[in-house]
Amino acid sequence: MFRTLLAIIVVPAFLAAAADIKTARKPFHAQSSSTIVDTVANDEETVEIRNVAYQVTGDSIAGRPPDQRLVLRKTVHTKEAIGDKGIEATVALEAWPLGAALEQKPLYAISLEGVDVRVKDNGLLVFDRGTEEVDWWSVYKLGTGQRLFDTYVPVLDFSISRENLTPRYVGLEVPPDDTPDARLKEPHVVGVLIYASEERVIREALITCDDPKRAQFLRSYSDVTRTVSQASLTIRVSFTPNYPAKPATVEALIPIAGDNLDLARAQLAPGMHLRAWQR
Repeated sequence: MFRTLLAIIVVPAFLAAAADIKTARKPFHAQSSSTIVDTVANDEETVEIRNVAYQVTGDSIAGRPPDQRLVLRKTVHTKEAIGDKGIEATVALEAWPLGAALEQKPLYAISLEGVDVRVKDNGLLVFDRGTEEVDWWSVYKLGTGQRLFDTYVPVLDFSISRENLTPRYVGLEVPPDDTPDARLKEPHVVGVLIYASEERVIREALITCDDPKRAQFLRSYSDVTRTVSQASLTIRVSFTPNYPAKPATVEALIPIAGDNLDLARAQLAPGMHLRAWQR
């Protein structure tokens, strides 16, 4: 009899608490319009598109309260002259705590030249920056909107532990000729390897080549295809010449030890070097 009475008392109390949690967050409504405009002037056709999309994230986001979710509003604006290569495009992302009125100032707002942005592993924002013939990405923290790194290969993700999911991310920055960092304009520079968590960049390593002409070739966006992969906690960075050049792939193997790049045990092609680097 006592156990039955206890159940009758506890269950309504539990339901009441759950109801309080639901009513604590104010319901809201928001909408945004997407548009497409097709124009012809001087025999040139131009299509301009503005697409808006909303998304709700999961909870347990680094840099936010454990039970907080975010509402994201993504706006992609493109303008394309039909028949031309490349497009003018910007992607903007705004973030609010779930339940906040979207008329108020967002937690953060990011606007970049690019064509899309996606959430990765409920911890990162990956912006697709490739508006021309070069594919590249910018990576930001989902919780705070802080920039982490740029990469000219797709973001590589893996766990450094089999027992517990411990995600890590790798990118490769190949500096353009107009890079604002004067150090990366040095003729022997090939690129920067980035090793990061969802909260911070753990290590950056500068890849160089003794021969400046070879370094210039390996930096080329049109002449070389770059890939980054991982197996047995070893990062493999590959540079493969594009046709019609001979497919003589140049590789660098960098082990991971103690949740860091083990630069001392890295294996590189003759004439190439790897050293710690910091912005």
